[in-house]
Amino acid sequence: MRSPLSKKIINIQPSGIRRFFDVANEMKDAISLGVGEPDFDTPWRIRDEGIFSLEKGRTFYTSNAGLKELRQEICRYLERKIHVSYDPMKETLVTVGGSEAIDVGLRCMLDPGDEVIIPQPSYVSYLPCTVMADGVPVTVPLKYENEFKLTVEDLEEYTTPKTKILIMPFPNNPTGSIMTREDLEPVAEFVKEHDLYVISDEIYSELTYQTEHVSIASLPGMRERTVVINGFSKGFAMTGWRLGYCCGPEAIIEQMTKLHQFAIMCAPTTSQYAAVEGLRNCEDEVEEMRRSYNQRRRFLMHEFKRMGLECFEPFGAFYVFPSIKKFGMSSEEFATRLLQEEKVAVVPGTAFGECGEGFLRISYAYSLEDLKEALGRVERFITRLREKK
Repeated sequence: MRSPLSKKIINIQPSGIRRFFDVANEMKDAISLGVGEPDFDTPWRIRDEGIFSLEKGRTFYTSNAGLKELRQEICRYLERKIHVSYDPMKETLVTVGGSEAIDVGLRCMLDPGDEVIIPQPSYVSYLPCTVMADGVPVTVPLKYENEFKLTVEDLEEYTTPKTKILIMPFPNNPTGSIMTREDLEPVAEFVKEHDLYVISDEIYSELTYQTEHVSIASLPGMRERTVVINGFSKGFAMTGWRLGYCCGPEAIIEQMTKLHQFAIMCAPTTSQYAAVEGLRNCEDEVEEMRRSYNQRRRFLMHEFKRMGLECFEPFGAFYVFPSIKKFGMSSEEFATRLLQEEKVAVVPGTAFGECGEGFLRISYAYSLEDLKEALGRVERFITRLREKK
């Protein structure tokens, strides 16, 4: 019997994020700091609007591109937040999470053999989605000494005549790195000079600390070259609602909407009605969550410094990416032993690309109580490692 599976999917490795989390779930008294999911409930006004939409019988398909009302609110939101104007009817698509937008965008923009520059460490979906779209992923290792920012020097080394798309994964998962306007400007000039397009994944844009998020789409000449992807999972604590969106040039969004129409039909109706309420009236709740994450971020940085665990200070998302190179073991070995010996689950940096070797991703989307207990266990573990040297 011939194989029922494609060679492409067989050769794609499964996500390295969930494995430690699944083991921790089966382990008594384990603490998982591995999953990037807010520990906050979705704000009540959003949940209430979702309930109300069900009570009113709003359980039918919306238009393929999403509720007109939601698309209008998304465009108002982006104009407020990143200072870029989009047409809600021609340049906006509501998707099933930001992940669908990444997948559909790559499939609509790539021809076989087109190259996609993927800075790493970064979100695990970019590479497999590129492969499944018949593109060629070109991974660019970001450097600790540059705080894992993307530079023109990085781009010059990896760009070829076949390069078509640059993924911009900032604020970054797993490092927490951000790109300021000063960081983005030379990258934007490089993109224009080499006639590239950008997929800018801004799902963590609400979660920046000490500086406002800047979208590369807001820079001169970049709106027409950029697809901005965002959603409600992280900033609005709506992971299970599965709702995202993308905005960009009409020619691209039109084709993405066509593919979305065939594959998905439309995003969940209840989630769309709830998201309208979130965009209109939940800015205070989002800010409260952001302040809490910032408190946890500062606590982790203080504790790492006290323990002598090297970590650059992240200014976005809800992750830290400490270095464990001094302990002389791989990220995989460190994470495995930490889980076995102290029942703390973290993610090896290599889950986000080979250049993540020597680092761990620790999420601070958990309560301060859990973080304090987990860091106490981490300190015991690294104290034993030092004593054995």
